Amino acid sequence: MQHVPELAKDRAASGPLTFFLVYLLTGLGLWLASMGGIYTLVIPIGLTFVAVPLLDVLIGADTRNSPETPPSAFKRALFRLATWFAIPVQGGLLLWGAAAVMNPGTPLLELIGTVLAVGITGGVIGINVAHELVHRASRQDRTLGKLLLMMVCYFHWATEHVAGHHRRVATPEDPATARLGESLPAFLVRSVAQTFVSSWRIEAQRNARRGVQSPLKNPVLWGALASCSIAAAMYVGFGSQAMWFFLAQSAVAIAFLETINYIEHYGLERRQIRPGVYERVTPLHSWNASHWLTNALLFNLQRHSDHHAFAARPYYQLRHHPEAPQLPTGYAGMALLAMVPPLWRRVMDPRVAAHRERLASEAPVAGPA
Repeated sequence: MQHVPELAKDRAASGPLTFFLVYLLTGLGLWLASMGGIYTLVIPIGLTFVAVPLLDVLIGADTRNSPETPPSAFKRALFRLATWFAIPVQGGLLLWGAAAVMNPGTPLLELIGTVLAVGITGGVIGINVAHELVHRASRQDRTLGKLLLMMVCYFHWATEHVAGHHRRVATPEDPATARLGESLPAFLVRSVAQTFVSSWRIEAQRNARRGVQSPLKNPVLWGALASCSIAAAMYVGFGSQAMWFFLAQSAVAIAFLETINYIEHYGLERRQIRPGVYERVTPLHSWNASHWLTNALLFNLQRHSDHHAFAARPYYQLRHHPEAPQLPTGYAGMALLAMVPPLWRRVMDPRVAAHRERLASEAPVAGPA
């Protein structure tokens, strides 16, 4: 595995202001993209898939962990505010994008660039922050998370992720676990389709336990209708081109999320203890990355090994596990790699094989699946 420089161990772990960095980067990207022409297309791609991967290499990894003791009430409020701030930012970006494309004479280059700029941001800020919020115990946080998901037409993902993915991760039953040898395009189609079906079934089963039989009362349906309402509002307020922009940026955001899903669990498996019962989820069942910059931009999402082992742990307290399988670079660089399946397999398949060989020498970890 390639050597990655590491930040000094004696410095304090990332504080609350670190996680506002993504909003500064978004503002910079928006300002540059607003110059129009080729800038609108090049800036979102360049920042996401060129600048961030290069800076990940230059800045290096940060394996420091926060103290076990909770931060002060003031710091906890700032950490929480960093996630809440995503709602007005994402809503503002949708309005900016709709206004930018509403003119029928908008050049195709700028249309594509605007869709990519808002869509990538919808994946980085919208869905990623929603991921943090839907895991929280607070009803207010969960509601805000679902609001973010409505803005990218992926409301049902909250149900499947929390009640489905976390229970079935690293098993053949999980839509969001990429199989060894499965290409990114094949995974995207399978995961998107099965995620919707799974979320519908989970909510239908919940309704059945409450004595509710009507499919019209399935929350997945109402989430989809809420996104359709946003699309309709775009049409009324800005015209048909804005409506198509909203749907297109949602598709980009969903593709971005599912690409991250592909990276997070590719080829990893939990062993069966007996038919239908798998070993307990541990940090060994998710790929980990501790590159400082991408973790700052993604609210420590790359510390995914700890997230799956301790799903209730807030993002600012997620920990680095050196025993977990480690990615060679951050998510942005790995996403580029995943877009070239032969190169992806050349880099990742030997790592999967080595990890499986290591696990074969250890006993399965018994416990609730």
